[in-house]
Amino acid sequence: MKPRILSLPIEAPANAVEYFERELAFEVDPVDLALDLADGRTDGYVLVETRSPGAYAEAHLPGAICLPYREMTEESTRDLDRSLVYVCYCESIYCNAATQGAYRLARLGFTVKRLSGGITAWLAHGYPTEAGMAVPWTA
Repeated sequence: MKPRILSLPIEAPANAVEYFERELAFEVDPVDLALDLADGRTDGYVLVETRSPGAYAEAHLPGAICLPYREMTEESTRDLDRSLVYVCYCESIYCNAATQGAYRLARLGFTVKRLSGGITAWLAHGYPTEAGMAVPWTA
């Protein structure tokens, strides 16, 4: 009897490369983000806290804007720079606010990625956060 994990069809390595390449095109690793922030390499993207303003005020990633996914509309995103990549994050892998935010922004025509593991993974690595109320974002 085969192990359960081998009971379903197994893909060829070339298919796996294609699949994981597509997955990585939409994901940002907390370590890579932290290294970029430490190096001052923040050009080309914006961090987006997709949870509530209260969650943002409590703790958010350095430089992140507050744009709760439930409030993402043509109107609320009107002033966002469409040439940038918007990196959405939420609480953790158990929260889908980042997925909801990335989905809504993509539907509005923005280029998006999602931070793997959310702020929970960020904190687990010992990376710093900021606190304070959201201020309107300007390009």
